[in-house]
Amino acid sequence: MNIQESVIGIDLGGTKILIGEVTKGGEILGAKSYASNTENQTKAVEVLLNALDDYTQNIGFIAEKQVGIGVGLVGRVDYKSGIWLEIEPGKTNPIPLAEILNVKTGLSVSLGNDVVCATMAEKQFGWGRETNDFIYLNVGTGLAAGFVVEGRITQGGHFNAGEIGHTVIDIHSDIACGCGRRGCIERLASGLGIKEEALRHLKDYPKSVLAKNQAKLTGKMVLHAAEEKDELSGKIIDNAALQLANLIMNMVRTTDPECVILGGGVTRNEHFFQKILDNLQSNTIRFVTKGVVRSKLEKDKVGLIGAAVIGMNLGNEGGKE
Repeated sequence: MNIQESVIGIDLGGTKILIGEVTKGGEILGAKSYASNTENQTKAVEVLLNALDDYTQNIGFIAEKQVGIGVGLVGRVDYKSGIWLEIEPGKTNPIPLAEILNVKTGLSVSLGNDVVCATMAEKQFGWGRETNDFIYLNVGTGLAAGFVVEGRITQGGHFNAGEIGHTVIDIHSDIACGCGRRGCIERLASGLGIKEEALRHLKDYPKSVLAKNQAKLTGKMVLHAAEEKDELSGKIIDNAALQLANLIMNMVRTTDPECVILGGGVTRNEHFFQKILDNLQSNTIRFVTKGVVRSKLEKDKVGLIGAAVIGMNLGNEGGKE
């Protein structure tokens, strides 16, 4: 294999760091996963640097030359200055990560929010090849979106655009969210939200299959139980699908996309995906001409590919050093 150039992609998530080597065509030449530590940003960066050392020394690179590094990060990122601003609200410790990695490697470095990176992967190698106007909605442990309008992703004046998980969809809800509001969709329809909904209502459904293993309960288990006609699970999934459909219909009124792309592990469930589609009103989404679809990209690798995309300097994202 004679590959001239590649980019180092780093996807730092809540539970793992994925480091890999990616070509400009989006091919992953190699990758390795490491446990992450997001207790705070300082610790997370320490673990990231150690993981990069391990990858460099023990895995190595296939291409003759690495032309840059792209890093996708949880939280808020100043891509213009290459600064990781905060890992989550209340855990703010601005770190010049692009500069740190540049000094360490001598390579140009670009930073981006993790959902921004996934959106950029879709733009470069997924549905974005067919349209310059789309929304990427990530429904995983949490819930966030990337908005691409006329080929450019919107990040906002404080690099906080797309946090639509904090859209209130139940004004009468007593379910508190970490953002300070009640009734946010992330508390009801994300992987974590689905799990929390099950735990909140289990006392009223003692015969539910979910009651057998509460300590290890996950959103994925609730999705599977709904497919098996478990009453509690069915009600939770029906409501989550309805609220996600409502969110999608609200979002398309904002940016007028041609396509809405669903990413993240939760929407990979066929039963759930079909329920979302069933709740969409044709008149509301009549201009979404390329449909409400699922990502073409592998869910476990989309963040890595997206990080590499910003490292390639192919979009308008990334703080360079």
